Amino acid sequence: MSIKDKLPAGTQLGFGTAPLGNMFRNIPEDEAMATVKAAWDQGVRYFDTAPLYGAGLSEIRLGKALAGYRRDEYVLSTKVGRVILDEVEDAGARDLGEKGGVFEFGLPNKIVNDYSADATLRSVEDSLKRLKTDRLDIVWVHDVAQDFYGDEWLAVFESARTGAFRALTRLREEGVIKAWGLGVNRVEPCELLLDLSEPKPDGFLLAGRYSLLDHERALQRLMPAAAAQNVEIVAGGPYSSGVLAGGANFEYQKASPEILAKVERIRAIAARHNVSVKAAALQFVLANPVVAAVIPGASKPARIAEDHAAVKEVIPADFWRELREQGLVVANAPLPANA
Repeated sequence: MSIKDKLPAGTQLGFGTAPLGNMFRNIPEDEAMATVKAAWDQGVRYFDTAPLYGAGLSEIRLGKALAGYRRDEYVLSTKVGRVILDEVEDAGARDLGEKGGVFEFGLPNKIVNDYSADATLRSVEDSLKRLKTDRLDIVWVHDVAQDFYGDEWLAVFESARTGAFRALTRLREEGVIKAWGLGVNRVEPCELLLDLSEPKPDGFLLAGRYSLLDHERALQRLMPAAAAQNVEIVAGGPYSSGVLAGGANFEYQKASPEILAKVERIRAIAARHNVSVKAAALQFVLANPVVAAVIPGASKPARIAEDHAAVKEVIPADFWRELREQGLVVANAPLPANA
């Protein structure tokens, strides 16, 4: 069974709830609740979160917001690899690799990196409590990659291989969870896991590495290998940390002049064809048959409506043709059916 089979019928657009953990700003509680309600009212039935997002804040808020809905009506995924403690620390001083400072407005609870089997089981139990639910559908092993751990990432991956991977495989075999995989911002750990004879993941949550701005590397090896093993991908970060949606960030930091120039080229072509960049970003990702769903994040109800309108927007084939001619989309990238 693929990831797509485990999502509600017709689900392509999910909700990535990292912003609910006070990503980049202090989000009022009522705004966070209203955003989840807006997602539900728009038909969203797949929600993704993680303990890292605000040191448990995203999970707490999501659990509160979903408490009024029947559990069998939606699919829920969270992540392991971090254990949230009761003791506190300086949230702004945490070492989050390339995501430094992203959750400085989150809860001050201490975050411990631990990919062992025992920590994985504890993380699952803690997430169930914060989410106020009796089960998780999908569990991703979070950030076993170079962007967080630098030269130590392979050692961290090995710890996860003998710990989290095996623990989650057992939980899947026992029917406790439906699926597991990696939740990362790099293609290398996904490729490495696919090369192993065991264990076998069900899918990957790949953030930022299959987007309109950055997709060439994923198409070289990861997408063909995933397709060959019936491993599907949930695409996170389709707006590349916001820069494709009018924001100033790329890869969780201020976008470079080179990235801003590339975005401006895309924007100019979109304007000529009367296309919104948001629509182009989402529909490009969903055109790849290996992609099971896309999960843009949002912290305001209005953004949810924009995302759903973007998926339905009609984009002329000439727009995609011009992107390809300008080298903004690589030659082997799948495009929407009308392109």
